[in-house]
Amino acid sequence: MTPRPAPEYSAEPVRTAEPRRTPEPVRTPEPVRTAEPRRPVGRAVVAGLVLAVGAGAAWVAGMIYTIAGWSG
Repeated sequence: MTPRPAPEYSAEPVRTAEPRRTPEPVRTPEPVRTAEPRRPVGRAVVAGLVLAVGAGAAWVAGMIYTIAGWSG
């Protein structure tokens, strides 16, 4: 096994051909705006909230009815 030659070092830093540049920031395109608002989505959300409130009120009424039945 032969020994490897010692690496050569220099006192000056290694310079690259081109200086480093920071990348350009990526800008997202603006969304396309339509003339009419998206009302069907709003209607579905309102309908879901109304059903949720109704279910919550029915649950509370059932609990009150159950507790009242235990004490009577």
